[in-house]
Amino acid sequence: MRIAIVGCGVAGQAAAIAFARKGHQVSVFERFTAAKPVGAGLLLQPSGLAALAHLGLAEAALSRGARVSRLLGKNTNGRSVMDIVYDPKSDGVFGLGIHRASLFEILHGAMQAEPVALRLGFEVAAIEDTEQPVLVDTEGRREGPFDLVVVSSGSHCALRDTVSSEGSDRLYPWGALWAICPDIEDRFSGALRQVYHRASIMIGVLPVGMAPESTHKGGHVALFWSLKHKDYERAKADGLERLCTSMNGFWSEAAELLDHIDFDALSLATYRDVRPRRWHSGRVVLIGDAAHGTSPQLGQGANLALIDAVTLATLTSEAKGDAGGMAQALARYRKVRRSHVAYYQWASRWMTPLFQSDSRMAAGLRDIILPLSNHIPPAASWTRRTLTGYAKMGVRRWRADF
Repeated sequence: MRIAIVGCGVAGQAAAIAFARKGHQVSVFERFTAAKPVGAGLLLQPSGLAALAHLGLAEAALSRGARVSRLLGKNTNGRSVMDIVYDPKSDGVFGLGIHRASLFEILHGAMQAEPVALRLGFEVAAIEDTEQPVLVDTEGRREGPFDLVVVSSGSHCALRDTVSSEGSDRLYPWGALWAICPDIEDRFSGALRQVYHRASIMIGVLPVGMAPESTHKGGHVALFWSLKHKDYERAKADGLERLCTSMNGFWSEAAELLDHIDFDALSLATYRDVRPRRWHSGRVVLIGDAAHGTSPQLGQGANLALIDAVTLATLTSEAKGDAGGMAQALARYRKVRRSHVAYYQWASRWMTPLFQSDSRMAAGLRDIILPLSNHIPPAASWTRRTLTGYAKMGVRRWRADF
């Protein structure tokens, strides 16, 4: 099949690798003139690592990232809110904190090793005729028709209406300032740590291992500070010293990480709650955040994207080449992925106000309910299943379909 992939991020590159290895003719279209990662750090869960292992890339990720065996969260009164161990009986189950640039380099290297055509500076403005899709860029250039177009251009995707004009993609009012900082004294290894002041302030530190282009050859962390979009310009005008003073009042050890960066090293991440009514139309399909973007409270975005990519390549490659065969394959893909994705959309939507809102009631409920869920056996087991990426709607565990 002749396949076009729109977007050269995590989902797009993983899909390109998976399709190319199945013998398809793959072209990736990227709007930037140079393929590059966007964002700071992310947490690969066991589910996402399973997808990377399917691509033969898990070991490369492990060599660059940092193992995370625990999630620790407390409020500014010192009360433990979350204390989740991935596997309390052994160290065989863990998350992997990794710099987005490291994951990008791993995927990009693997993609370049395959016969994949990469078209840079091609910003897709429209997709004509979803049954025989043709890509049209902002300069009027045309490519196609293709047997399948995979749209993987993120939660802010402008092409979603091509597939589904119904649904929603609400922008969350809260985002986060992110930066990669060297962990000089190795204070933060082994766990994702968070501190909360009510629900309006959240500070997090995630170990991410190596940082490409950093002069520090040891471990690094991704530092994040919860922030409303409307407050970003004011925070930027106030400068790093003011941010450091504010952070120091809540968590002095995290504030010390800011000593090694300047304000320009901080970037604002924004998120959408993406819920299109359909994921595919004709021979055009949405994957990753373009299909089901969420807030990052459960750290599942990259994991779901990787799973989407390899599952789609597996199921569509088994399809017959005619239109009916592709329609059946895409319907099967949606059915296979629906309960897994729907659970994390629901859970993220439910949890977000507990950590990013102006509601004191939400913070109070969080500080009561979540500590209980850490210790009551059935709830603790379900919490670990949710964290590792193996939960889905219903009582059964998610299983890989690739």
